[in-house]
Amino acid sequence: MSTIERENQASKPEAPQPKRARKPSKAKATKKASAGKKTTGKPKADRSNKKAEVIALMKRARGATLAEIVAATGWQKHTVRGFVSILGRKGGEKIESSKSDAGECTYHIVR
Repeated sequence: MSTIERENQASKPEAPQPKRARKPSKAKATKKASAGKKTTGKPKADRSNKKAEVIALMKRARGATLAEIVAATGWQKHTVRGFVSILGRKGGEKIESSKSDAGECTYHIVR
């Protein structure tokens, strides 16, 4: 090969390499794997409505403490406080809250 041919080959742009195929994401793989599994949990009709449970607890004569609501729903304390706030603001319920000497918050829906 002559020096001219070598220079011409060196100055030619190389053809672009084809892109490598991407691996499927893990989310897609888990969806496919779990799509064939049968659920053994309760049917949706048997599920309880946590919001209704909280409202029923708060309508009692003595109301419901924060700890009682957390135990009944499994929610965290800040979630219960947020729900009570939204229930009073957007739910149209009048809610009274009080704090005992021990520092326990009690929520009561006023009728």
